[in-house]
Amino acid sequence: MRDQRLHLAHYTNTYQPVTSGVVRSVSTFRQALTELGHNVFIFAQEASDFEDCEPFIFRYPALDLPGLPDFPLTIPMSPFIDKVLPYLKLDLIHSHHPFLLGQTAAKKSKELKVPLVFTFHTRYQEYSHYVAIDQGLVKKAIGGWLGDYMQKCHHVVVPSEGIKQLLAERYGISGQVTVVPTGIDLTPYAKSEGQRVREACGWGDDLVLISIGRLALEKNWSTLLVAVAQVIAQHSQVRFVLLGDGSERESLEAQAADLGIADRVELTGNVPFEQVPDYLAAADLFCFASVTETQGLVTMEALAAGLPVVAVKATGTTDVLEPDRQGLLTDDNSAALAQAIQRLVENQALRQQFSQAALERAREFEMLAQAQKLLKVYERAIEDQKGGRYIRVESEEQVVAKEDTLFRLLGLSFLS
Repeated sequence: MRDQRLHLAHYTNTYQPVTSGVVRSVSTFRQALTELGHNVFIFAQEASDFEDCEPFIFRYPALDLPGLPDFPLTIPMSPFIDKVLPYLKLDLIHSHHPFLLGQTAAKKSKELKVPLVFTFHTRYQEYSHYVAIDQGLVKKAIGGWLGDYMQKCHHVVVPSEGIKQLLAERYGISGQVTVVPTGIDLTPYAKSEGQRVREACGWGDDLVLISIGRLALEKNWSTLLVAVAQVIAQHSQVRFVLLGDGSERESLEAQAADLGIADRVELTGNVPFEQVPDYLAAADLFCFASVTETQGLVTMEALAAGLPVVAVKATGTTDVLEPDRQGLLTDDNSAALAQAIQRLVENQALRQQFSQAALERAREFEMLAQAQKLLKVYERAIEDQKGGRYIRVESEEQVVAKEDTLFRLLGLSFLS
Protein backbone atom coordinates (compact mmCIF):
# COMPACT_ATOMS: atom_id res chain seq x y z
CA MET A 1 0.00 0.00 0.00
CA ARG A 2 2.98 2.34 0.42
CA ASP A 3 3.17 2.69 -3.36
CA GLN A 4 -0.53 3.57 -3.59
CA ARG A 5 -1.59 7.18 -4.09
CA LEU A 6 -3.90 7.86 -1.15
CA HIS A 7 -6.85 10.25 -1.20
CA LEU A 8 -6.86 11.89 2.23
CA ALA A 9 -9.32 14.34 3.80
CA HIS A 10 -8.09 16.59 6.62
CA TYR A 11 -10.88 18.21 8.65
CA THR A 12 -9.89 21.25 10.71
CA ASN A 13 -11.92 24.05 12.31
CA THR A 14 -9.09 26.49 11.56
CA TYR A 15 -6.91 26.84 8.51
CA GLN A 16 -5.30 29.73 6.67
CA PRO A 17 -5.52 32.69 7.06
CA VAL A 18 -5.69 31.89 10.79
CA THR A 19 -2.24 31.58 12.37
CA SER A 20 -1.91 28.81 14.95
CA GLY A 21 -0.04 25.62 15.75
CA VAL A 22 -2.86 23.48 14.39
CA VAL A 23 -2.92 25.40 11.11
CA ARG A 24 0.87 25.04 10.88
CA SER A 25 0.61 21.30 11.49
CA VAL A 26 -2.13 20.72 8.91
CA SER A 27 -0.35 22.84 6.31
CA THR A 28 3.06 21.22 6.86
CA PHE A 29 1.73 17.68 6.72
CA ARG A 30 -0.24 18.53 3.60
CA GLN A 31 2.89 19.87 1.93
CA ALA A 32 4.93 16.79 2.87
CA LEU A 33 2.24 14.24 1.96
CA THR A 34 1.75 15.95 -1.39
CA GLU A 35 5.48 15.84 -2.07
CA LEU A 36 5.33 12.11 -1.32
CA GLY A 37 2.69 11.72 -4.04
CA HIS A 38 -0.61 11.67 -2.15
CA ASN A 39 -3.75 13.79 -2.64
CA VAL A 40 -4.75 15.81 0.42
CA PHE A 41 -8.10 17.61 0.54
CA ILE A 42 -8.59 20.24 3.26
CA PHE A 43 -12.02 20.89 4.82
CA ALA A 44 -11.99 24.04 6.91
CA GLN A 45 -13.68 27.30 7.87
CA GLU A 46 -14.85 29.91 5.39
CA ALA A 47 -12.56 32.93 5.10
CA SER A 48 -14.34 35.67 3.14
CA ASP A 49 -11.35 38.01 2.82
CA PHE A 50 -8.86 35.30 1.89
CA GLU A 51 -8.23 33.72 -1.49
CA ASP A 52 -6.83 30.19 -1.48
CA CYS A 53 -3.68 29.68 -3.52
CA GLU A 54 -3.70 25.93 -2.84
CA PRO A 55 -5.95 23.48 -4.70
CA PHE A 56 -8.59 21.25 -3.10
CA ILE A 57 -9.57 23.50 -0.16
CA PHE A 58 -13.25 23.07 0.72
CA ARG A 59 -14.77 25.72 2.98
CA TYR A 60 -17.68 25.47 5.42
CA PRO A 61 -19.57 28.58 6.58
CA ALA A 62 -18.09 30.25 9.66
CA LEU A 63 -18.78 33.06 12.10
CA ASP A 64 -16.10 35.26 13.64
CA LEU A 65 -16.34 35.33 17.43
CA PRO A 66 -15.88 38.78 19.06
CA GLY A 67 -12.53 38.95 20.80
CA LEU A 68 -11.45 35.53 19.52
CA PRO A 69 -10.01 36.04 16.03
CA ASP A 70 -8.19 32.69 16.13
CA PHE A 71 -11.34 30.72 16.95
CA PRO A 72 -13.93 31.17 14.19
CA LEU A 73 -17.13 29.25 14.79
CA THR A 74 -17.29 26.85 11.87
CA ILE A 75 -20.81 25.78 10.87
CA PRO A 76 -20.54 22.11 9.81
CA MET A 77 -23.22 22.27 7.13
CA SER A 78 -22.57 22.44 3.38
CA PRO A 79 -24.85 20.78 0.79
CA PHE A 80 -22.17 21.38 -1.84
CA ILE A 81 -19.49 19.52 0.12
CA ASP A 82 -21.95 16.73 0.96
CA LYS A 83 -22.55 16.29 -2.76
CA VAL A 84 -18.89 16.43 -3.79
CA LEU A 85 -17.42 14.26 -1.05
CA PRO A 86 -18.31 10.79 -2.45
CA TYR A 87 -16.61 11.66 -5.76
CA LEU A 88 -13.25 12.21 -4.02
CA LYS A 89 -12.93 8.45 -3.42
CA LEU A 90 -11.38 8.96 0.00
CA ASP A 91 -9.16 6.33 1.59
CA LEU A 92 -9.11 7.97 5.02
CA ILE A 93 -10.35 10.98 6.99
CA HIS A 94 -8.03 12.76 9.39
CA SER A 95 -9.68 15.01 11.98
CA HIS A 96 -7.81 17.76 13.82
CA HIS A 97 -10.54 18.76 16.28
CA PRO A 98 -13.14 16.80 18.26
CA PHE A 99 -15.75 19.55 17.99
CA LEU A 100 -17.68 21.06 15.07
CA LEU A 101 -15.95 19.79 11.89
CA GLY A 102 -14.52 16.96 13.96
CA GLN A 103 -18.04 15.67 14.41
CA THR A 104 -18.62 16.04 10.68
CA ALA A 105 -15.45 14.05 10.03
CA ALA A 106 -16.71 11.24 12.26
CA LYS A 107 -20.09 11.25 10.55
CA LYS A 108 -18.55 11.15 7.06
CA SER A 109 -16.15 8.40 8.12
CA LYS A 110 -19.11 6.24 9.04
CA GLU A 111 -21.13 7.14 5.94
CA LEU A 112 -18.26 6.55 3.51
CA LYS A 113 -16.93 3.52 5.39
CA VAL A 114 -13.38 4.88 5.64
CA PRO A 115 -11.12 5.02 8.71
CA LEU A 116 -10.98 8.03 11.02
CA VAL A 117 -7.70 9.28 12.48
CA PHE A 118 -7.69 12.06 15.09
CA THR A 119 -4.76 14.23 16.13
CA PHE A 120 -4.95 15.29 19.78
CA HIS A 121 -3.40 18.73 19.21
CA THR A 122 -4.53 20.59 22.29
CA ARG A 123 -4.76 20.26 26.05
CA TYR A 124 -8.42 21.17 25.72
CA GLN A 125 -9.21 21.42 29.42
CA GLU A 126 -6.58 24.16 29.80
CA TYR A 127 -8.85 26.37 27.67
CA SER A 128 -11.90 26.05 29.92
CA HIS A 129 -11.50 29.66 31.12
CA TYR A 130 -13.00 30.82 27.81
CA VAL A 131 -16.36 29.49 29.07
CA ALA A 132 -17.69 31.70 31.87
CA ILE A 133 -19.38 29.01 33.95
CA ASP A 134 -18.31 26.58 36.67
CA GLN A 135 -14.80 25.46 35.66
CA GLY A 136 -15.05 22.04 37.28
CA LEU A 137 -18.19 21.31 35.31
CA VAL A 138 -16.66 22.57 32.06
CA LYS A 139 -13.50 20.47 32.49
CA LYS A 140 -15.61 17.39 33.22
CA ALA A 141 -17.76 18.03 30.17
CA ILE A 142 -14.71 18.46 27.94
CA GLY A 143 -13.21 15.25 29.27
CA GLY A 144 -16.40 13.33 28.62
CA TRP A 145 -16.76 14.72 25.13
CA LEU A 146 -13.17 13.84 24.23
CA GLY A 147 -13.56 10.29 25.51
CA ASP A 148 -16.73 9.83 23.51
CA TYR A 149 -15.15 11.26 20.37
CA MET A 150 -12.02 9.13 20.46
CA GLN A 151 -14.15 5.98 20.55
CA LYS A 152 -15.34 6.89 17.05
CA CYS A 153 -11.73 6.84 15.80
CA HIS A 154 -9.51 4.06 14.55
CA HIS A 155 -6.26 5.71 15.62
CA VAL A 156 -5.13 8.75 17.61
CA VAL A 157 -2.02 10.74 16.72
CA VAL A 158 -0.30 12.73 19.46
CA PRO A 159 2.50 15.24 18.86
CA SER A 160 4.58 14.25 21.90
CA GLU A 161 5.28 11.49 24.41
CA GLY A 162 3.86 13.70 27.15
CA ILE A 163 0.44 13.75 25.53
CA LYS A 164 0.59 10.01 24.87
CA GLN A 165 1.16 9.50 28.59
CA LEU A 166 -1.73 11.86 29.40
CA LEU A 167 -4.12 9.79 27.24
CA ALA A 168 -2.92 6.58 28.87
CA GLU A 169 -3.44 7.96 32.38
CA ARG A 170 -6.72 9.78 31.77
CA TYR A 171 -8.43 7.50 29.24
CA GLY A 172 -6.58 4.18 29.41
CA ILE A 173 -5.65 4.45 25.71
CA SER A 174 -2.35 2.95 24.62
CA GLY A 175 -2.53 0.46 21.72
CA GLN A 176 -3.84 2.73 18.96
CA VAL A 177 -1.93 5.90 19.82
CA THR A 178 1.21 6.99 17.93
CA VAL A 179 3.55 9.92 18.48
CA VAL A 180 4.07 11.86 15.25
CA PRO A 181 5.40 15.39 15.78
CA THR A 182 4.63 18.05 13.22
CA GLY A 183 7.60 18.24 10.91
CA ILE A 184 9.65 21.26 9.96
CA ASP A 185 10.51 22.32 6.43
CA LEU A 186 14.17 23.14 6.98
CA THR A 187 14.75 24.78 3.58
CA PRO A 188 13.52 28.31 4.52
CA TYR A 189 15.74 28.28 7.61
CA ALA A 190 18.81 27.40 5.56
CA LYS A 191 18.04 30.39 3.31
CA SER A 192 16.98 32.83 6.04
CA GLU A 193 18.12 36.46 5.96
CA GLY A 194 18.50 37.52 9.57
CA GLN A 195 20.78 40.44 8.91
CA ARG A 196 18.21 42.01 6.58
CA VAL A 197 15.58 41.90 9.36
CA ARG A 198 17.98 43.36 11.94
CA GLU A 199 18.72 46.28 9.65
CA ALA A 200 15.08 46.82 8.68
CA CYS A 201 13.95 46.76 12.33
CA GLY A 202 16.79 48.93 13.57
CA TRP A 203 18.03 46.44 16.14
CA GLY A 204 21.68 47.31 15.55
CA ASP A 205 23.96 45.60 18.06
CA ASP A 206 21.16 44.76 20.52
CA LEU A 207 21.09 41.27 21.97
CA VAL A 208 17.65 40.14 20.83
CA LEU A 209 15.45 37.77 22.81
CA ILE A 210 12.56 36.48 20.69
CA SER A 211 9.40 34.44 21.16
CA ILE A 212 6.40 33.41 19.08
CA GLY A 213 2.80 32.63 19.91
CA ARG A 214 -0.78 33.67 20.27
CA LEU A 215 -1.13 36.45 22.84
CA ALA A 216 -3.48 34.56 25.13
CA LEU A 217 -3.65 34.06 28.88
CA GLU A 218 -2.71 30.37 28.78
CA LYS A 219 0.60 31.17 27.04
CA ASN A 220 2.04 32.62 30.27
CA TRP A 221 3.48 35.76 28.65
CA SER A 222 3.19 37.79 31.85
CA THR A 223 5.67 35.51 33.63
CA LEU A 224 8.10 35.87 30.73
CA LEU A 225 7.76 39.67 30.62
CA VAL A 226 8.67 39.97 34.31
CA ALA A 227 11.73 37.80 33.69
CA VAL A 228 12.74 39.92 30.69
CA ALA A 229 12.42 43.07 32.79
CA GLN A 230 14.82 41.62 35.37
CA VAL A 231 17.36 40.84 32.64
CA ILE A 232 17.04 44.26 30.99
CA ALA A 233 17.64 45.90 34.38
CA GLN A 234 21.11 44.29 34.32
CA HIS A 235 21.77 44.44 30.56
CA SER A 236 20.48 47.54 28.82
CA GLN A 237 21.42 46.22 25.36
CA VAL A 238 18.83 43.42 25.59
CA ARG A 239 15.68 43.75 23.48
CA PHE A 240 12.61 41.44 23.58
CA VAL A 241 10.64 40.78 20.37
CA LEU A 242 7.33 38.88 20.43
CA LEU A 243 5.77 37.65 17.17
CA GLY A 244 2.03 37.08 17.36
CA ASP A 245 -1.25 38.70 18.26
CA GLY A 246 -4.29 38.01 20.39
CA SER A 247 -6.65 39.13 23.10
CA GLU A 248 -3.90 39.81 25.67
CA ARG A 249 -1.99 42.30 23.53
CA GLU A 250 -3.20 45.46 25.29
CA SER A 251 -2.63 43.90 28.68
CA LEU A 252 0.94 42.93 27.78
CA GLU A 253 1.68 46.38 26.39
CA ALA A 254 0.42 47.89 29.63
CA GLN A 255 2.50 45.46 31.68
CA ALA A 256 5.64 46.33 29.71
CA ALA A 257 4.98 50.01 30.41
CA ASP A 258 4.44 49.33 34.11
CA LEU A 259 7.72 47.39 34.22
CA GLY A 260 9.52 50.29 32.57
CA ILE A 261 10.65 48.27 29.55
CA ALA A 262 8.17 49.41 26.87
CA ASP A 263 10.99 50.91 24.80
CA ARG A 264 12.85 47.57 24.85
CA VAL A 265 9.83 45.36 24.05
CA GLU A 266 8.49 44.99 20.51
CA LEU A 267 5.11 43.32 19.88
CA THR A 268 5.12 42.86 16.12
CA GLY A 269 1.65 41.38 15.67
CA ASN A 270 1.26 38.44 13.34
CA VAL A 271 4.16 37.97 10.95
CA PRO A 272 3.61 36.08 7.67
CA PHE A 273 4.81 32.51 8.10
CA GLU A 274 7.33 32.81 5.30
CA GLN A 275 9.03 35.66 7.22
CA VAL A 276 9.30 33.81 10.53
CA PRO A 277 12.64 32.10 9.68
CA ASP A 278 14.16 35.52 8.92
CA TYR A 279 13.00 36.97 12.24
CA LEU A 280 14.32 33.97 14.15
CA ALA A 281 17.64 34.13 12.35
CA ALA A 282 17.89 37.80 13.31
CA ALA A 283 17.64 37.02 17.04
CA ASP A 284 20.16 35.71 19.57
CA LEU A 285 18.04 33.70 22.00
CA PHE A 286 14.57 32.13 22.02
CA CYS A 287 12.52 32.41 25.22
CA PHE A 288 9.24 30.63 26.01
CA ALA A 289 7.09 30.26 29.12
CA SER A 290 3.94 28.43 27.98
CA VAL A 291 2.87 25.43 30.08
CA THR A 292 -0.04 24.32 27.86
CA GLU A 293 1.77 23.08 24.75
CA THR A 294 1.09 19.62 23.36
CA GLN A 295 4.10 19.95 21.10
CA GLY A 296 6.94 22.44 21.21
CA LEU A 297 6.36 23.50 17.60
CA VAL A 298 7.65 27.06 17.95
CA THR A 299 10.59 25.69 19.93
CA MET A 300 11.33 23.34 17.02
CA GLU A 301 11.28 26.33 14.67
CA ALA A 302 13.72 28.14 16.93
CA LEU A 303 16.05 25.14 16.84
CA ALA A 304 15.78 25.07 13.04
CA ALA A 305 17.02 28.67 13.06
CA GLY A 306 19.96 27.65 15.25
CA LEU A 307 18.74 29.54 18.30
CA PRO A 308 19.60 28.50 21.85
CA VAL A 309 16.46 28.24 23.99
CA VAL A 310 15.39 29.16 27.52
CA ALA A 311 11.96 27.79 28.38
CA VAL A 312 9.73 26.71 31.22
CA LYS A 313 9.90 22.98 31.85
CA ALA A 314 6.51 21.78 30.54
CA THR A 315 4.87 19.14 28.37
CA GLY A 316 5.59 19.66 24.69
CA THR A 317 8.66 21.79 25.19
CA THR A 318 10.45 19.01 27.09
CA ASP A 319 9.72 16.62 24.21
CA VAL A 320 11.70 18.84 21.87
CA LEU A 321 14.42 20.46 23.95
CA GLU A 322 17.18 18.40 25.56
CA PRO A 323 18.20 20.38 28.67
CA ASP A 324 21.77 21.64 28.73
CA ARG A 325 22.24 20.59 25.09
CA GLN A 326 20.20 23.07 23.04
CA GLY A 327 19.22 25.31 25.92
CA LEU A 328 18.01 25.60 29.49
CA LEU A 329 14.73 24.50 31.10
CA THR A 330 13.47 26.24 34.24
CA ASP A 331 10.72 26.16 36.81
CA ASP A 332 7.57 28.15 36.06
CA ASN A 333 8.51 31.41 37.71
CA SER A 334 10.02 34.69 36.56
CA ALA A 335 13.08 34.51 38.80
CA ALA A 336 14.17 31.14 37.42
CA LEU A 337 13.56 32.28 33.85
CA ALA A 338 15.49 35.50 34.38
CA GLN A 339 18.44 33.65 35.90
CA ALA A 340 18.65 31.25 32.92
CA ILE A 341 18.24 34.01 30.33
CA GLN A 342 20.90 36.11 32.03
CA ARG A 343 23.28 33.14 32.07
CA LEU A 344 23.10 32.87 28.28
CA VAL A 345 23.12 36.64 27.72
CA GLU A 346 26.44 36.76 29.55
CA ASN A 347 27.97 33.64 27.97
CA GLN A 348 28.42 33.91 24.21
CA ALA A 349 30.43 30.67 24.02
CA LEU A 350 27.59 28.71 25.62
CA ARG A 351 25.11 30.33 23.22
CA GLN A 352 27.24 29.19 20.29
CA GLN A 353 27.52 25.67 21.71
CA PHE A 354 23.74 25.43 22.13
CA SER A 355 23.22 26.92 18.66
CA GLN A 356 25.17 24.15 16.94
CA ALA A 357 23.32 21.49 18.92
CA ALA A 358 20.02 23.16 18.00
CA LEU A 359 20.68 22.76 14.28
CA GLU A 360 21.53 19.09 14.78
CA ARG A 361 18.39 18.48 16.84
CA ALA A 362 16.17 20.22 14.26
CA ARG A 363 17.19 17.75 11.58
CA GLU A 364 15.44 15.00 13.56
CA PHE A 365 12.09 16.77 12.92
CA GLU A 366 12.41 17.14 9.13
CA MET A 367 8.90 17.17 7.64
CA LEU A 368 9.19 14.33 5.08
CA ALA A 369 10.44 11.96 7.78
CA GLN A 370 7.44 12.83 9.97
CA ALA A 371 5.06 12.42 7.02
CA GLN A 372 6.42 8.92 6.46
CA LYS A 373 5.56 8.13 10.09
CA LEU A 374 2.05 9.46 9.53
CA LEU A 375 1.61 7.23 6.47
CA LYS A 376 2.39 4.21 8.65
CA VAL A 377 -0.38 5.34 11.00
CA TYR A 378 -2.73 5.57 8.03
CA GLU A 379 -1.81 2.03 6.98
CA ARG A 380 -2.62 0.72 10.43
CA ALA A 381 -5.88 2.70 10.65
CA ILE A 382 -7.01 1.28 7.31
CA GLU A 383 -6.40 -2.24 8.60
CA ASP A 384 -8.13 -1.51 11.91
CA GLN A 385 -11.15 -0.12 10.07
CA LYS A 386 -11.36 -3.26 7.96
CA GLY A 387 -11.21 -5.31 11.16
CA GLY A 388 -13.82 -3.20 12.95
CA ARG A 389 -11.34 -2.06 15.63
CA TYR A 390 -11.98 1.33 17.23
CA ILE A 391 -10.30 3.19 20.08
CA ARG A 392 -11.44 1.93 23.47
CA VAL A 393 -11.65 4.37 26.36
CA GLU A 394 -11.56 3.19 29.95
CA SER A 395 -12.15 5.95 32.48
CA GLU A 396 -14.89 7.63 34.45
CA GLU A 397 -14.77 10.58 32.04
CA GLN A 398 -15.79 8.29 29.20
CA VAL A 399 -19.21 7.62 30.72
CA VAL A 400 -20.21 11.28 31.00
CA ALA A 401 -23.51 11.45 29.15
CA LYS A 402 -23.61 13.37 25.89
CA GLU A 403 -26.31 15.66 27.22
CA ASP A 404 -23.81 16.91 29.83
CA THR A 405 -21.16 17.83 27.32
CA LEU A 406 -19.74 21.25 26.63
CA PHE A 407 -21.96 21.90 23.65
CA ARG A 408 -25.17 21.51 25.65
CA LEU A 409 -23.74 23.72 28.37
CA LEU A 410 -23.13 26.35 25.71
CA GLY A 411 -26.52 25.87 24.12
CA LEU A 412 -24.81 24.72 20.92
CA SER A 413 -25.77 21.04 20.95
CA PHE A 414 -27.43 21.47 17.53
CA LEU A 415 -23.93 21.80 16.04
CA SER A 416 -22.87 18.32 17.08
